[in-house]
Amino acid sequence: MGVQTNDLENSVRWYEDFLGCERAWTLDQFSELTRSRLPGIRTLTEMVFGNVRVHLFERPGRASEPAESAVQFQHFCFCVNAPEDLERLRQRWIELYESGRYTFALDEQPTDIVVDADGVQSFYTYDVNGLEFEFTFMPSDMS
Repeated sequence: MGVQTNDLENSVRWYEDFLGCERAWTLDQFSELTRSRLPGIRTLTEMVFGNVRVHLFERPGRASEPAESAVQFQHFCFCVNAPEDLERLRQRWIELYESGRYTFALDEQPTDIVVDADGVQSFYTYDVNGLEFEFTFMPSDMS
């Protein structure tokens, strides 16, 4: 997953503190291909947690709020191991938001945790850049 940001350090700290990501590497020199695809790219940092790799890249000039378009990325879903993990993550998000240490593109709190007819539990929230995440727990008979 690649996430464009105006403030790389804000994003890196949030991904470390919220998801427990670790910095794998950082680049500030790019190929012609990368520069042609992402004009103005300044820095790219790879964040890792488990088997997930998130590329955070700083590129000036993007709007602070997501633009509407016919095709857009809707959300990224993370599956957790236990229902308690949902409450822990939701509470952690609120604590980090209330700490004042981060700048958020959107001023929206996480949704409540809901349970659908199949017993799947989930909530939605945003990262500091306005990228929507879904956190979900699926009962063992569904996974």
